[in-house]
Amino acid sequence: MSRDHIRKKILDMLLEAEKPLRSWEIAEEMGIGVPSSTMRLLRLIKAGYVSAPQRGYYTITVHGKEKLGRPKIDRKQVSQILRSVPSEEAFHFYKDIDQYLQVFANSLNDFCGKIQTVDVKSVEFHMPRGDLERWFDSLGDLELGKKMSHIRSMDLSGEDLRKTVYETVKSRLQELKRLF
Repeated sequence: MSRDHIRKKILDMLLEAEKPLRSWEIAEEMGIGVPSSTMRLLRLIKAGYVSAPQRGYYTITVHGKEKLGRPKIDRKQVSQILRSVPSEEAFHFYKDIDQYLQVFANSLNDFCGKIQTVDVKSVEFHMPRGDLERWFDSLGDLELGKKMSHIRSMDLSGEDLRKTVYETVKSRLQELKRLF
């Protein structure tokens, strides 16, 4: 495989992943050794195509997405996504129909914090209904909405679901804040 082909394959893998990936996960998927995977990731970080939001975890950057031909997101769009919305447009956490938890998130940042502590039954209630992706779409973050749709198709539950949603939202939030 050529170096450009491997670079594109790693970027595609990070783009399709709904959460940051570890070097060994990339190595395993590509059929290469972990040292080789780590070396390639470090080169992609240096080029600005990949970032490490947490030690040992890697995610694609906006520049990496642009390299793959994805549309560029501008500062105005980032501001729109990161804004606080009025309570009637906020995400309201329910445990079931008519079982409101008296908890709501009025921004992506607020959601990231509350998803960690809200009753996990609420996450399990909202995910199959597509509520998370619709709310992220309403903020203007279609990419995060698509990631939630993908997570929904993974059929996770309990703490695995909560952790995956949290890591995905946190990674996206960090990426948007870097752009802003």
